[in-house]
Amino acid sequence: MKKVALFVDVQNVYYTTRQTFGKNFDYNEFWRQVTVDREVIHAFAYAIDRGDEKQKQFQNILRAIGFEVKLKPYIQRSDGSAKGDWDVGITIDAMDFSTDADIVVLVSGDGDFDLLANKLRLEKGKRVEVYGVRELTAASLINASSEYFPIQGNLLLG
Repeated sequence: MKKVALFVDVQNVYYTTRQTFGKNFDYNEFWRQVTVDREVIHAFAYAIDRGDEKQKQFQNILRAIGFEVKLKPYIQRSDGSAKGDWDVGITIDAMDFSTDADIVVLVSGDGDFDLLANKLRLEKGKRVEVYGVRELTAASLINASSEYFPIQGNLLLG
């Protein structure tokens, strides 16, 4: 049985699925698909913590599915913009926690992860599967992956 490590950029998948489809990502269906005949050795979901009750319920759902939820505080800048970026954290964890994995699954369309995907695939010998909304996934990330899976159809709720 192949060993898999999962890394989900919650903010990215939330905004890209809402923008493109007006729907939410189906984490249960994703888990079902990505874990068939595989042993999950690590599963992380990276989110921004605004402290509201609905968000806490969502985080508990992720935990019940099997994810370890990692939270960063929501930061509102003085100019009105917001900061909530997990790119460095996801990259460090993927390097640290993929050692024993055969397959690394990244859920994000962020092109900043193309370097990570290339390093894991070419230097570490990992199979790198990327899930993202096709219209909003960087071509460089798709090209850096071993296989790309567009988020569509049964990976969407509603």
